[in-house]
Parts: sequence; structure tokens; C-alpha cells
Amino acid sequence: MLETILNYMQITENIASSGQPNEPEFAAIADAGYDVIINLAMPNSENVIHSEGHFVTVNNMIYIHIPVPFDAPKFFHLKSFIKIMETFADKKVWVHCVKNYRASAFLYHYLRMSRGFSDAEAQKAILPSWEPNEIWQRFMSIDSKLV
Repeated sequence: MLETILNYMQITENIASSGQPNEPEFAAIADAGYDVIINLAMPNSENVIHSEGHFVTVNNMIYIHIPVPFDAPKFFHLKSFIKIMETFADKKVWVHCVKNYRASAFLYHYLRMSRGFSDAEAQKAILPSWEPNEIWQRFMSIDSKLV
């Protein structure tokens, strides 16, 4: 069932990303052994599930929400995300947003800055169909030495 989740990508053995999962998909994510869900979408984003934290926690996963405005991602969002990913480095983590654009960019940085992946390796975290606009191109060019 994971493959049917919008824009699902298996990034590493313990990290996956996607667009917004629905209630049954959260159960499938839990059944696949994921421990943590990180939501990067805004509370008023398209297809938002207002009770997402409930669906995640009743499936015995940890829920973390870092609302990132699509038109204004900031360095402090990324820094918070990387610290959270490092905290759960030994867990299976699922990162999502609305369409897997924000999640792709944040995972790209995490893999480069925290896990030491080369740029080419980290690029594999970016949803192939996404063409980042100028805002996201600038965000993705943040220097890895800053974190």
C-alpha cells in the first residue's frame, strides 16, 4: 500500500517521503515499521488532515509538525528539521508535506549536511517530477557549512 501514497519515495532503508497520506495510509506506514511522522505542510495546506496527529499517535508513531510556508522556507525550519532527524537517526522516519516538494528539499539538505551524502546522492531524495521555483532553488543552495 505504501506505493499508492501520493509521490511516495523510499530514500534510505529508514527514511521515506511522500505527499499527504490519508488515514488508512498512516496505518500502512505504521504497519511498515515507521516510528516517526514529520509533517512539513502548513495547517491550512491543500488536503490537510486536521486530526493527523491523532491518526499518527493511535498507530503508535510519534508525530512532529514543522509548518513550513511554501513561499517562505527559512533556515530555522531546516535547522529544526535536521536536529529532529538526528534525534531519531536510529528510527524509521516518514517525512511528508502536501506533494513531497518541501519534504524533498529538506531531506536533500539533511542527507548532505548531516549524513555526509554527496550532492549527487542527496539529489535522489528530490521528487523527480518536481521543478523547484526560484524560492526553492535558492533554499536548496544553502551552504552545508551553516548547520
